[in-house]
Amino acid sequence: MTAIPEELTRDRGKTLRAPVILGLLRDELGPGATIALTFSNRWELLVATVLSAQSTDVKVNQVTAELFRELPDPAAMAAAPLERIEALIGQLGLFRQKAKNLKATAALLLERHGGEVPGTMEELTALPGVARKTANVVLSNGFGRNEGVVVDTHVARLARRLRFTREDDPKRIERDLMRLFPQERWLEVADLLIHHGRRTCFARSPRCEDCVIEPLCPSSQEAGLTDKR
Repeated sequence: MTAIPEELTRDRGKTLRAPVILGLLRDELGPGATIALTFSNRWELLVATVLSAQSTDVKVNQVTAELFRELPDPAAMAAAPLERIEALIGQLGLFRQKAKNLKATAALLLERHGGEVPGTMEELTALPGVARKTANVVLSNGFGRNEGVVVDTHVARLARRLRFTREDDPKRIERDLMRLFPQERWLEVADLLIHHGRRTCFARSPRCEDCVIEPLCPSSQEAGLTDKR
């Protein structure tokens, strides 16, 4: 394990470590570190993101392949019987609530937005089942607008381990990340942390010995390669 100056392991050192860490992750993961959900338009992105809660992206992509063939747009989703939507997404966690939300969201898009996915945080979070995390995914990946940082379980875990934040609440974690990184990097921050969390910095038994940013990770330095979380 490579030692680093103590001042860089403290919270105040995060402003120095943050851009270096981002650069190392970019070099390690490459341009393929982007959203793993499969979609071809904003509607599909919105649906896939809603379905991804408590489900893996791999499983969501398997389910949406059939779902989008049968129900390709808000009009088809709104007209479909709830039982049919449930059957199409039944392999995913919380499928009954997700089916209700998708059907209601489709109806609202037709009623309020001409069948189009809206492009503001306020409008998106007014849709059933769409919280800030989902809205951030849609805005950044569907509209190219960085209005926030996507904070999923991977981003939250790595942000704490890297001492980018001391918070546990996703909104407060997002606030700290937004302060730490420039707005034009917010999408990249989330993508890189998510991919690193999936490949190396696991919730249990992180592979610190194989981690490109280990020398800049306060948690690893403090624990001596032994995860404390």
